[in-house]
Amino acid sequence: MSILIKNVLLNSKETNIKIEENLIAEIGKKSSAEFVIDGKNKAAIPGLINTHTHAAMTLMRSYADDLELHDWLSNHIWPLEAKLTEDDVYWGTKLACLEMIKSGTTCFNDMYWHTKGSAKAVEESGIRGVLSAVLIDLFNEEKTKEQISLNKKLFKEFKKFCSRVIFALGPHALYTVSKEGLQWCAEFARENNLLVHFHLSETEQEVKDCIKKNKKRPVEYLESIGFLGPNMIACHSVWLNKKEIQILAKHKVKIAHNPTSNMKLAVGSALNYAEMKKAGLTVSLGTDGCASNNNLDMFESMKFATLLQKFHTNKQRIMPAQESFELATINGAKALNLSAGKIEEGRLADIVLVNLKKPELTPGHNLISDLVYSANGSCVDTVICDGKILMQNRVAKNEQEIIEEAKETAKNLVSRK
Repeated sequence: MSILIKNVLLNSKETNIKIEENLIAEIGKKSSAEFVIDGKNKAAIPGLINTHTHAAMTLMRSYADDLELHDWLSNHIWPLEAKLTEDDVYWGTKLACLEMIKSGTTCFNDMYWHTKGSAKAVEESGIRGVLSAVLIDLFNEEKTKEQISLNKKLFKEFKKFCSRVIFALGPHALYTVSKEGLQWCAEFARENNLLVHFHLSETEQEVKDCIKKNKKRPVEYLESIGFLGPNMIACHSVWLNKKEIQILAKHKVKIAHNPTSNMKLAVGSALNYAEMKKAGLTVSLGTDGCASNNNLDMFESMKFATLLQKFHTNKQRIMPAQESFELATINGAKALNLSAGKIEEGRLADIVLVNLKKPELTPGHNLISDLVYSANGSCVDTVICDGKILMQNRVAKNEQEIIEEAKETAKNLVSRK
């Protein structure tokens, strides 16, 4: 199918964008297409890319808020997750995909249980998902073998899904995965050109425990066992020192920053963005799951990312709006190895149209500043992913059915014994 977006604002100029199949074919030319979208009073931006979330945790939104981290995880989240079924994860992910479409996200990097449920939901939704199962072995040799076997099986089974569903490995964290489990992930990922999705240095306690156990800080330890590489996405990473940042840069590891979750869970530090930028690290942006955010709105995350940096460093010019916007677009594409994140000929047709007549975007002195500091997901009018229209005039497919089914699923989950 071909789509022509006529008279849309792109890079401060009114122009036309033509899509053929799943690629951006032409920009700035007069052309015809099977389907025409009137872009008047709209701006075209790349689809936003969420590089760290646990999508099906939409079912846990507001379930256990305002608690200390250990209490929140041990007494509320983990016991509820133990009850999850593949069908629960399917409906939780369907709800997440709907929320992301409604707020302009066209791709997300996910780690969660019952991954085939997530894959089915992503395939039906029309957006892109880089999906990893949670690999946790708790330093048990038999469990390690089980997890390796499961991930090998999932790797084969995912080949039946469409190209928008991308399999990845998800070793949870240093404190839940053995050395052998981590090394297998690194080796299998290199052999099969897979991404590795991993929590790193989210809390100070995690760092202290690693030093006590391994006589090294987390990044130093991971380097010593051969884990680090350019296919790794390290999420959170707020308790790193300068040496660790240099090591990550040497191995071209990508960072997924989650400012909203970090602030809500009071992890006690902020991303050392200035040092990461200086070292040349690719920093992208994530929301984390809805149990710790509590939404998947990347516009909000862009704003919180830059405001947290300004507040933490007392420097107004750190992470200006343009850089925050790049975290959510081109840097996310780099992290996930996608030809997306910019509206250019030849790139994937993942495009969002923003309604410029919204009060939040008026009077419109600077679009990027408005998108980062003023906008929210409700400013999104149209979403195109992989050359298909997923939402137009803020109407997405099967909205009410998904909302009602997810609500019932969450209710049943909480009441399940």
